[in-house]
Amino acid sequence: MKKILFIFLIAVNAYSQSPDIFKPLDVFDLEFVSNTEISPNGNRVLYQRNFNDIMTDESFSNIWLINFDGSMNRPITTGNFKDNSPKWSNKGDKFVFKSNREGKEQIYLYNIADNSIQKLTNFQYSISSIKWSPDDSYLLFSSFIDDKRDKLIKMPEKPKGAKWSDPPIEITNLNYRYDGSGYRKPGETQFFTLPITGGTPRQISNIPAEKRAFQGEWIDNNTIVFSANLNEDSDYNTNNTEIYTLDINSGIQKALTSREGPDNSPKVSNDNSLIAYLGYDDEYLSYQQNSIYIMRIDGSEKYKIELDFDRNISNIYWSGDDKKIFFQYDDNGITKIGSTTLDGKLDFIIDEVGGLSFSRPYSGGFFSLSKNDRYSFTYGTVYNPADLAVGYKGSKNRLTNLNKDLFNYKKLGNVEEIWYKSSFDGEMIQGWIVKPPNFDESKKYPLILEIHGGPHTNYGFHFSSEVQLFASKGYVVLYTNPRGSTSYGKEFANLIHHNYPSQDYDDLISGVDNLIERGYIDENNLFVTGGSGGGVLTSWIIGKTDRFAAAVVAKPVINWYSFVLYADNIGYFYKYWFKDLPWVDPESYLKRSPINYVGNVKTPTMILTGEKDYRTPMAESEQFYAGLKLNKVESMLVRIPNASHGIASKPSNLIAKVNAIISWFEKYKK
Repeated sequence: MKKILFIFLIAVNAYSQSPDIFKPLDVFDLEFVSNTEISPNGNRVLYQRNFNDIMTDESFSNIWLINFDGSMNRPITTGNFKDNSPKWSNKGDKFVFKSNREGKEQIYLYNIADNSIQKLTNFQYSISSIKWSPDDSYLLFSSFIDDKRDKLIKMPEKPKGAKWSDPPIEITNLNYRYDGSGYRKPGETQFFTLPITGGTPRQISNIPAEKRAFQGEWIDNNTIVFSANLNEDSDYNTNNTEIYTLDINSGIQKALTSREGPDNSPKVSNDNSLIAYLGYDDEYLSYQQNSIYIMRIDGSEKYKIELDFDRNISNIYWSGDDKKIFFQYDDNGITKIGSTTLDGKLDFIIDEVGGLSFSRPYSGGFFSLSKNDRYSFTYGTVYNPADLAVGYKGSKNRLTNLNKDLFNYKKLGNVEEIWYKSSFDGEMIQGWIVKPPNFDESKKYPLILEIHGGPHTNYGFHFSSEVQLFASKGYVVLYTNPRGSTSYGKEFANLIHHNYPSQDYDDLISGVDNLIERGYIDENNLFVTGGSGGGVLTSWIIGKTDRFAAAVVAKPVINWYSFVLYADNIGYFYKYWFKDLPWVDPESYLKRSPINYVGNVKTPTMILTGEKDYRTPMAESEQFYAGLKLNKVESMLVRIPNASHGIASKPSNLIAKVNAIISWFEKYKK
């Protein structure tokens, strides 16, 4: 299989394209901004600049600094390192960041006055969520600490110099592995403080064994607030997080919330009197939306901010005067920033936030807020990955154009937004058409239907290297947000609750029919692909119709019965996506499984999955491949070595994925 992958990569330059067309190797030249951090006074912005190295096939990042007006844009760090997550001090005279520049990732301090960099830690474990204490004398961070507990299985001492196999691995947790990080080690998350002068981190928490804590914040120099799932059944009830305070000196821990459902992302007001947080009452729906809650610092007087607003809320900040909460949300495929007063008066701030997922056109982005309500954010459109932008009271000023040197001489496919009616019930569906560069409406073009994952996610007006590479090969590409997609409200997303896949099929096929009616699509050359939830729908589609000339099913779920028992986060999927356990209600699992319809498939099909995918494990793809082969359907299984669910985490894997899809479609083009 490595030989197959190599062939796909070699074929990268086999496209007969002019130099001004976006090509696979151009992926290595793409850069994007993430982790913007505006200074407390709003005068300067730190940002993480991400880039790829073609020789090592690795992604790296450096920290840059720029003034709010766009002047004095300069690198703080350089080199092929992973410098990330900058955090300003409260006075704005220093900042810390994480870096692997000396091997294992550690915390570094940058002093603005003398432009000096100081390494603060030599910590053996991973470091997350760094926060400055109110007086800037300490840092707070969290880390997962291995638990060196005794093993049940005892091995005799091996003779000196003997070479034995590795010892057995003992697993006792329900959720025993996670996609992207592998098998779960025994241990728990703990919080640490560190003097800003450096030294040995001090563990201040005593989180019980096998529990996870998140999102620590300072209340004052002696107290922190955090969210965690410390319940005895946390493995079985993964959603039920609460908010706690911890007195650093006494070690006393107090729960501030107690309801059934997630309470998380606590943010302390500037005057230290209130805590804003996110959450919802758990209704065990497949899709649920965060609301904003407020409580006093001691956990009393809780209330929900009642908003006439049917969108999911994330990434909250207090305004400088504590009268508003700023937040991020997705609306009709676009990531936006809004605000609300504490009594629920909404205000739209800015859109065109995004650009962090440059492989496929997913929504999402990042913003930060200063004490005077200036903001920085990742600015992304359908024609550029994330750049840096700033603003105030709804203004927007783009400060960087990282890919100007590339896109100044590269033609991209034009992107057009469409709305159309689903043939099932007339529901309006949003989609986007991407046309090849130099598109000629008088000609007929092959069509690729590209389906997003999730299923509770959304595509939008965002840059996608994969889609643009498809278009550069002469395909019209259609991507849509069928029912189940987010950014259209809770009701639309839950049209597939306990009913996925189902009429999302009709939504997708209606989009194809809409394009055919426009007159420039070759009906004999229709192709379909999608990854994860999009892989589910692709395999479902070819079990329902043979109108597509070929299909590529990427990292799919084929058999829901095996999936809920084999995917990571075992305690979640059966509870929220199904009515009961698979052996209690096997029929509902089977009727929604694409494997149930494999006997109908006639479409030449490639299945493509990462070998270390623990979200939609390789066994799912292998089941489908075996079924297709037993039915003598033209098919190919492509295994991406060392790749997890996020196949495109390495640039060459993104290229391999795109080239595999294009090679398969070209083979069956009529």
